[in-house]
Amino acid sequence: MSEGTKQFNIDWGEVCILLPTYNNINTLADVIARSLKITSHVVVVNDGSTDGSAELINQFPVKLLSYEKNQGKGYALRKGFSYARSLGYRFAITIDTDGQHYPEDCQQFLEEINKNPNALLIGERNMNQANVPVKSNFGNRFSSFWFWVNTGIKLRDTQSGFRLYPIEQYDETRFFTKKFEFEIEVIVRSAWSGIAVKHVPVRVFYPNPEERISHFRPFKDFTRISILNTVLVLIAFFLIKPRDLLVRPVKERGWRGLKEILFNPNETVFIRSASIGFGFFMGIVPIWGFQLLIGIPLAMLMRMNKVLFIVAANISIFPPIIWAASLAVGKLLFGNPEWNFNFLTMKWSEVAQTGKEFLVGGTVLAIVMGLLGFMITYVILGGRRK
Repeated sequence: MSEGTKQFNIDWGEVCILLPTYNNINTLADVIARSLKITSHVVVVNDGSTDGSAELINQFPVKLLSYEKNQGKGYALRKGFSYARSLGYRFAITIDTDGQHYPEDCQQFLEEINKNPNALLIGERNMNQANVPVKSNFGNRFSSFWFWVNTGIKLRDTQSGFRLYPIEQYDETRFFTKKFEFEIEVIVRSAWSGIAVKHVPVRVFYPNPEERISHFRPFKDFTRISILNTVLVLIAFFLIKPRDLLVRPVKERGWRGLKEILFNPNETVFIRSASIGFGFFMGIVPIWGFQLLIGIPLAMLMRMNKVLFIVAANISIFPPIIWAASLAVGKLLFGNPEWNFNFLTMKWSEVAQTGKEFLVGGTVLAIVMGLLGFMITYVILGGRRK
């Protein structure tokens, strides 16, 4: 242990093993029995099983939460978190009851959480071993890619159900998914809230294809996951990334943090000026509703000052004025005297009816304002440097 690293002493009195289950009667008893050999703090959530699982669970000395109607894995986990918190647990190690996980690996989670007590730990599986389903490998790569897009964090395994959750940190969090996609939502939103998301290596067992039992419905569940990723990407680009780029540094370091961002000595005057100019351009160009969604990735690709870009792009918060100016430029270019508009009462439907005049006028206005923003900023920053 390096000097300055604080060592905690989190034990099984604060941690439970949480087993969400639905119709896994063939493997359920073995998973429960092996978990009980590790600790007596075992919580089982029976997600409306209809195969006799309820009767089987009652044969073991576990804490049981059961309900009649199957709701989905995400719902079972959310209910399990709440139930575990009511019992006083701070952490929950979740294990799938299909027999793929080794409960004995729980000790590795405990060792890691004693070093990082506020982390969400994901059991990293070896996805290159025999009998790994092709769809599982693809799904994992797909999920890990979108997790990186949403958070900037690279993980090799984002679909493993073998995890340790810091459930006490979710007391005020309201999750909105109930099926398999919950396991994506929870790690993305954990990362957004500042909870570290880390890997712990674990073993995994994949039976032969004819012996597997899976409740994953490829079309329905993949569609749900895709919709969730779309929503998360929009939230990330419109709220989370602007917050992380501007609000968080200022909140943490005050004016010093803002000064470091706006006047970074490692960035040239040209880059900062171009960031302002590009922000003006994207804020005015007539692609309303998509300026930041398109602009932020482009700014990152061109290695611009992302904070300056976002600040400048917020010129779009005055849409009626920009629409009127775009129409005025279009009128000038096309020589159309028929337009009568009042930018104070203007509606988008009225603007859209002008068609090419608005598009061309808005594009020209965006280019002109972008160039002006660049030149004025270049002169100001250049003079400040001298």
